Amino acid sequence: MAPPDDAGRSAGAARPAVWRFDAIGTRWQIDTPAPLDARARVAVLGVIAEFDRQWSRFRSDSLVAALAGGAEAVPAPPDASAMLDAFDALSAATAGAVNPLVGASLEAHGYDAGYRLVDRGAAPAPANWQDVLSWDGGMLRLTEPAVLDVGALGKGRLVDRVAEALEPWTRDGLVVDASGDMVVRGGPHRIGLEHPYDARRAIGVVEVTDAALCASATNRRSWGEGLHHVLDARTGEPVRTIAATWAIAPASQPSPAMRADAIATALFFDGGPQLAAQWRVEWVRMSTDGRVEWSPGSTAELFA
Repeated sequence: MAPPDDAGRSAGAARPAVWRFDAIGTRWQIDTPAPLDARARVAVLGVIAEFDRQWSRFRSDSLVAALAGGAEAVPAPPDASAMLDAFDALSAATAGAVNPLVGASLEAHGYDAGYRLVDRGAAPAPANWQDVLSWDGGMLRLTEPAVLDVGALGKGRLVDRVAEALEPWTRDGLVVDASGDMVVRGGPHRIGLEHPYDARRAIGVVEVTDAALCASATNRRSWGEGLHHVLDARTGEPVRTIAATWAIAPASQPSPAMRADAIATALFFDGGPQLAAQWRVEWVRMSTDGRVEWSPGSTAELFA
């Protein structure tokens, strides 16, 4: 499979049909036993375009941009409850380190819609984010100015949505890979765990069958000295202790890629392993000093 930009890399044999395209600022690859017809491709691109119009903080016409621009409420997208309920669990598990209102914190460090990449310093996210943001009654509401960013789990949710859209055409299995956040139906597939400091190397290999695997690393979406996309919402500062994470959720779970993506984010903080155990998600993580940890019963083959 194509090398991803979020620290996971497939080492398995290619499927007979491969569709590659770019969307939401990342590289996608969908592997299927037979080529996808035009209807399937239109369905996939439609799901991605709709999700982007709703949740992107990089688009001036998105619902997130409308909220950031001063709208007190916008219609809640279909994914709102699933994603924001998961953020509730993430926030509780990490003592507030993961927070969906971290968008302004990222913008303060230069990761904004204009990609100015000019660091203006740390800006902690609202600690009481559940009081600021609500998602009931079919509406998203803010009680004070804030910037919503669902990057902690949003790409995983979209991968789930794409896999669901392809169900009528992929009864015999598929792989949806959005640059390291992937769903595997069928299998097995051997996935290399890319070394965060050397893309030519892997720290191990894991075999994935009917599951989702999501990865995150501080060397992806990084800019400036020590600046990257994984922030501690409590301080607004980039994480310094963990370099890369990988999480695997079985396909039997609801939204497995969203759950795996969420755990891949939570593993940058204390409390992440405990939430992974609660959600029955397997994991591996590497610290910035090179130490590697893994979940009890992990099936990953890790290299010395």
